[in-house]
Amino acid sequence: MLTLAIPSKGRLKENCHAWFADRGVTIEQTAGARGYRASFAGFPTIEVMLLSASEIASTLLAGDIHMGISGEDLLREEAPELEGRMHLVQGLGFGFADVVVAVSNYWVDVSSMSDLDDVCAAYAAKHRRRLRVATKYAGLTRQFFAQSRISDYRIVPSAGATEAAPAAGTAEVIVDITTTGATLRDNGLKVLEDGVILKSQAQLAASLTAEWDEEARAACKALLEKLGCDFAALATQLP
Repeated sequence: MLTLAIPSKGRLKENCHAWFADRGVTIEQTAGARGYRASFAGFPTIEVMLLSASEIASTLLAGDIHMGISGEDLLREEAPELEGRMHLVQGLGFGFADVVVAVSNYWVDVSSMSDLDDVCAAYAAKHRRRLRVATKYAGLTRQFFAQSRISDYRIVPSAGATEAAPAAGTAEVIVDITTTGATLRDNGLKVLEDGVILKSQAQLAASLTAEWDEEARAACKALLEKLGCDFAALATQLP
């Protein structure tokens, strides 16, 4: 069977149900309201799984499911280079958020990644340790900082409210997601002018490392045609 995972709770789950319903595809819970399996009415060869958005991203990368819906931020954190690993079938028009680099408002002379590079070098020279960047997006951060030619920093994994790290004294810089920027402003932070790493939204994605037999391909083609998505672009990349 074709396996497809959608978020199991919250606004993303509600938006997924609405997105499919708008295209004539009804999701039917198969194991009760608290179950983690569902199906699409009229598509008996498709199994729908309900997982967290982060689980969907990692499960797609591992090839344990064929398709899934998750935030692009999570997908690219799992696989910064998607080629040969995942294919983004279609952006779904909800779940918008930006992954950004933010610093304290008190850093009046720091407004760009170039300025941050200067600060990192000066900080390392003065304190004999690297400037700390708190984030849940270590992969995206390393890739973006490398593109900006910044190396004098170290990542501090964030397990809680990342935006609170500078005020708590656990980091000088953060990389986090934001929708309106209000939470950053409330914590005295500003986004660098060229510090938007990714403009993310919910994506319907396909794993290129899953086992795609003829039945799974046929089910995928039928579903994508019903949803108005491009199967041909995906088909050229399937193993």
